[in-house]
Amino acid sequence: MMDVVWIAQAVGLVSYVLGISTFYQKNDKRLKMMMVIFNLNHMMHYLLLGAITSAVSSALSACRSTLSVKFSSPTLAYGFIACNVLIGLYIVDNPLGWLPIIGTSIGTYAMFCLQGIRMRIAFIVGATFWLLNNILVGSWGGMLLESTLLTVNMLTIYRLYRTRPMEEMTR
Repeated sequence: MMDVVWIAQAVGLVSYVLGISTFYQKNDKRLKMMMVIFNLNHMMHYLLLGAITSAVSSALSACRSTLSVKFSSPTLAYGFIACNVLIGLYIVDNPLGWLPIIGTSIGTYAMFCLQGIRMRIAFIVGATFWLLNNILVGSWGGMLLESTLLTVNMLTIYRLYRTRPMEEMTR
């Protein structure tokens, strides 16, 4: 059993590296493609930890990220959010189990309905819910990841803001 915990934490540390690479992207399309790989790895991490709600949320996030590369649709966002909530109603067994569901729902809305700086601000809010979840499930890589992602997303927002075209700044 102890070996599984160490393997789970090692997979979580791989998620940490993948997540940093993902959220450091200035290009929205590359960010979304990297997020698919990150979410699949994170799903495996949560399965190994026995955190089923978190694993299901990560799997749904991988599906969502795949579609969001090609489509930007509030209808798809709301469909994924509804699916996420319905799954939550079925598998969540305590109020704190809603943390990954809420974090995933915010990320879903961001992926399909927002771009640039606004998308990354929503990622910051979603990361806060995931950070709390990772503390509760004991995910070392997840705790490191979400803490770092908060910083990386703020840095990327600054980089995007700094490189905006002049006409955007005069509006």
